[in-house]
Amino acid sequence: MHYEIIIIGGGTGGLMLAAQMQRQGVSQQIALVDPSEHHYYQPAFTLVGAGDYSLAKTKRSMASLIPKGVKWIQDSAIEIKGAENTVKTAKSGSFTYDFLVLSPGLVYDLSLVEGLEDALGKGVVCSNYTNPEHTWEVLQNFKGGTALFTQPTTPIKCGGAPQKATYLADAYFKKKGIKDQTNVVLAMPGSTIFGIPEIKKTLQAVVDRKELNVKFGHELVKIDGEKRIAWYRMNKHEGEVHPKDLKMEKDGDLTGIHYDMLHTAPPSVTPAFLRYSELVNEGGWLDVDIHTLQHKKYPNIFGIGDAAALPTAKTGAAIRKQVPVVIENIKALKANGGLGTKKYNGYSSCPIVTEYGKMVLAEFDYDNNFIPDPKLKMMFIRDSSQELWRLWMLKKYGLPFMYWNMMLKGKDI
Repeated sequence: MHYEIIIIGGGTGGLMLAAQMQRQGVSQQIALVDPSEHHYYQPAFTLVGAGDYSLAKTKRSMASLIPKGVKWIQDSAIEIKGAENTVKTAKSGSFTYDFLVLSPGLVYDLSLVEGLEDALGKGVVCSNYTNPEHTWEVLQNFKGGTALFTQPTTPIKCGGAPQKATYLADAYFKKKGIKDQTNVVLAMPGSTIFGIPEIKKTLQAVVDRKELNVKFGHELVKIDGEKRIAWYRMNKHEGEVHPKDLKMEKDGDLTGIHYDMLHTAPPSVTPAFLRYSELVNEGGWLDVDIHTLQHKKYPNIFGIGDAAALPTAKTGAAIRKQVPVVIENIKALKANGGLGTKKYNGYSSCPIVTEYGKMVLAEFDYDNNFIPDPKLKMMFIRDSSQELWRLWMLKKYGLPFMYWNMMLKGKDI
């Protein structure tokens, strides 16, 4: 079976791309490959994990979201042969294409942290990424002690998400009346709270106001779920703010932190069919040009979303800017064999919730320039680098509405 365009992945990128292509009449032969029964609005998982949003509201059937006229191949891609323009699936056979767009997202590799697979989702070890309802249960059952929040060394979906979980947990502990009996600790491998100066200034003020113990240069390598110890290897960025009196351990070059609850962001990698293919760079990421999103070896292959080797945050907002670039380039290749004029500048945005009712919106490009969307002024938001109630309302109500009713419908926003 042959399709002019095959899209692999039914996440934000794949669905948005298919919808826009169909709306613009790019092709009458588009297929989307994805095995999932359901699609989740994952940006709301942070709020679910803080008891402020229903998980049911994040879930819709995949069948209801596939654009009319797009063939849904409900199967998993298991091999891509770029030289033969072929995609092999697990159960449905092989398909050929003229153009291929890869948007398969990330998968979690729990084996990268020893003990994580055994500990995650059990007792006091939780993650908004895998089960935000369990995170909320852990917060409700927490009686005080050390609440430890971690971030892996690998890229993850929305790199600011572990901070959001930290800030909202702290806010909940305060509301619950146990903040004085709690040490909230955020241990991260990097050297700074955020890479954008305008956002960093605001978040440092948040950390100071909450008196959070933020530890830098901490690479999580092992979790002992039975003894409730998270083990870290220190890197050159080691340092901290607002030190707390924590129960610590030493084992050679590793430092252990005892916890009474642990929230973790699982290490993430590209799916195996891509990771072990010829299409990736040395790090295992889809090897595309960072501005045209065209594969560096195969000109009829493009990549968008989390699996692409793009030095920017992996967010839905980034995909919103990537999709039009790919569409224009495929149109141009069909018309004259060249590329279009649109370039992706690395735009991404990360809504960072700091309190129940407050949020910062970090918007930036490849060069870490703070570039707020001019459309925010229509909401009377003058400075999105500040904690604002209007941004919280955008996060909780505006963005989900736009996601389901505009982005996934192929409408320009």
